[in-house]
Amino acid sequence: MKRRSILSIAALSVFASRPVLAVPAVPRIDRLDLINAHTGERFSGAYRDADGPIGSAMKELSFFLRDFHCGQEISMDVRVLDFLSAVLSAVGESRATILSAYRTPATNAMLARTTFGVAERSQHLYGRALDIYLPVRLEEAMLHARAMRRGGVGWYPNSHFMHVDCGPVRNWTLTGGGFGRLLLDGKASKYFPEPIAISAKGEFVSRRSGRPLTPTDRLALHDLVQKALNSLHRR
Repeated sequence: MKRRSILSIAALSVFASRPVLAVPAVPRIDRLDLINAHTGERFSGAYRDADGPIGSAMKELSFFLRDFHCGQEISMDVRVLDFLSAVLSAVGESRATILSAYRTPATNAMLARTTFGVAERSQHLYGRALDIYLPVRLEEAMLHARAMRRGGVGWYPNSHFMHVDCGPVRNWTLTGGGFGRLLLDGKASKYFPEPIAISAKGEFVSRRSGRPLTPTDRLALHDLVQKALNSLHRR
């Protein structure tokens, strides 16, 4: 065998014997920034890391997402939080307002007696569902959520909110107005960011003009919404 060939084989052997250095994976850290429309409370921080759901954060979220009518809470299913986090990321939003999360059977039955169309075995009963409001990109968020096929997605265009859950994949749309007002127990919430209010019909309107918010209005008010949420965080 020629000397050059022997040297080539030796060089390959040395290279093959070196340990392969793995590129370190980027740690997974999922965060949420949420406002409770009923209580004004805020959750802002990580709820999942590379090791899985963070126990202390999940406990805090279970309290934060409790049934505000009676204060009862349940262990929230991390999958619905993952779903919400993915939807917010898809539209470049970092914050959401929670209108409804866990519901006791009594609360669910109360809503079922209205025109809201609440299911008897709603995913809210099991800590698997969230009703959310975004100041902008709400319809875009709904479309992304449906495309993800990670659970149920309800769309309430005239009440300006959407529902996400980690149950079976299904979609529905209810075009009636006033549903957001029902979720807020029949009254406007002082914790809804200025200058947005809820009209007698349950629509989100401008406090200045009283008119329903158009997409252009929502974009123009986006900075004001962010400032209001920041002020809540400093309290």
